[in-house]
Amino acid sequence: MNYPLPIMPFKRNTLLLLLTFLIICFIGLSVFISFHPLLPFDIKTSNFIQQYHSDFMDQCMLAISFFGELPYSLLSVVVVALVFYYLKYKREAYFISTTLLSGLVILGVKNIINRQRPTSFYVRLVEVNRFQSYPSGHVLSYVLFFGFLIILMNTLKTIPKATRIVVTYVSAFLMIMVSFSRIYLGAHWFTDTVGGCLLGLICLFPLTYYYFKFKKGTPEEKN
Repeated sequence: MNYPLPIMPFKRNTLLLLLTFLIICFIGLSVFISFHPLLPFDIKTSNFIQQYHSDFMDQCMLAISFFGELPYSLLSVVVVALVFYYLKYKREAYFISTTLLSGLVILGVKNIINRQRPTSFYVRLVEVNRFQSYPSGHVLSYVLFFGFLIILMNTLKTIPKATRIVVTYVSAFLMIMVSFSRIYLGAHWFTDTVGGCLLGLICLFPLTYYYFKFKKGTPEEKN
């Protein structure tokens, strides 16, 4: 006897539940930060991460954050999108380009929460920034952009395996290390990076959903 397995509805419901959970966490953290902009825990975390520093570490952390700085963040997305377009992955190029819209999202949230950046009174400032602190735009953009690249590398089997492996590991490394680098550089508090990660994952959901929803043919086919 054959029993229909509701695999897709289960996955869809699970993902929807996860997205709802992320949104609730982000809203809750944002409200909390708006009423408590300076947290002892954030200060202690920054001091702990910054206690061991050197010129070499400064340069490494700046290099990790490089792809999130304007205009390089914009150029990075455009260049990668053009590479995909040139290789005949046109739909992927279009979807990669849409990650630039996250800049509008991050500016809107920053202005609403209006949390000030860490100051030299509390932390060691290696990098000085202009905009508000919460949430971290670097973390959001890295989670969204490099997260989507990882998804593409695990979907587009026509790309050489070695390339997919390298891109996946480099993307994962940058996604993991960017939060650490932002705190080390004195550019953000720990809770800023948490907010950026949550918002990045929230933005990644619709991007991935619509990419697969309107994808024609099998994942192995070029567009």
